[in-house]
Amino acid sequence: MKLLRYRTSGGVRPGLLDSTGAVRDLSAHLPDITGAVLGDETLARLAVLDPAELPLVEGDPELAPCVGQTGKFLGIGLNYTDHAEEMGMALPEHPILFLKATSSICGPDDDVILPRGSVAADWEVELGVVIGTAAKYVSEDDALNHVAGYCAVNDVSERDYQTKLTGQWTKGKSCDTFGPTGPWLVTRDEVPDPQNLWLTCDVNGTRRQTGNTATMVFTVAQIISHLSQLMTLHPGDVIATGTPPGVGMGCKPQPVYLQAGDVMRLEIEGLGVQTQTVRSDD
Repeated sequence: MKLLRYRTSGGVRPGLLDSTGAVRDLSAHLPDITGAVLGDETLARLAVLDPAELPLVEGDPELAPCVGQTGKFLGIGLNYTDHAEEMGMALPEHPILFLKATSSICGPDDDVILPRGSVAADWEVELGVVIGTAAKYVSEDDALNHVAGYCAVNDVSERDYQTKLTGQWTKGKSCDTFGPTGPWLVTRDEVPDPQNLWLTCDVNGTRRQTGNTATMVFTVAQIISHLSQLMTLHPGDVIATGTPPGVGMGCKPQPVYLQAGDVMRLEIEGLGVQTQTVRSDD
């Protein structure tokens, strides 16, 4: 299934993308798509619904983040071998972890707003992993059983904030709108191998990033297992698993950063497309 959340004048409603690409309303079956409904039992109940019998959402609804009420938004750094190479950094021995504030989460096609003083905002297409059942001290072999599904994430990053404001990467990762998520949550049964997905990112029509999750340093299963040794991963938590090469900071002979008016288009094989326009916070 491809689960989604869409905006109406009365708030956000849960939906499902049918085989024709139309949005179907799920409001009669669940109040929202949050961690509370991402367990296997609820997903199995939704899977047997006939999309053709669900109410059709007319027009082109505006999409909200594909998961609501996210408790933790976790990011993994330097997790593609070729991205670490372009940054001139050694491969990590363990997954590098940073936090993105949940207030950075926005819809897949919402504007990305550059904070005041930003001079080095960057794009990062990433495979997002959404936890479906609580994971604590899980093995690598069992890790993927705790996944509800996968989505696209743009881990927008302000590099000066990230590297020059002293301390944590979190400073450059957590600005408002720096976490476009969606367009939809694709349940894990539709993604048999998360380690074989193509990712791309275009900026103003120019291809900047191309990569495949096969080149991850740490697999999705390894990431989940590792994090679960440190903290409980709760239903609805989102993990951004790292970005392939081609980020603005790595451009040669000099970095290229986002400017107001730029348009980013991100796509992950089978997980949909995001498009964001950049604007300044004036």
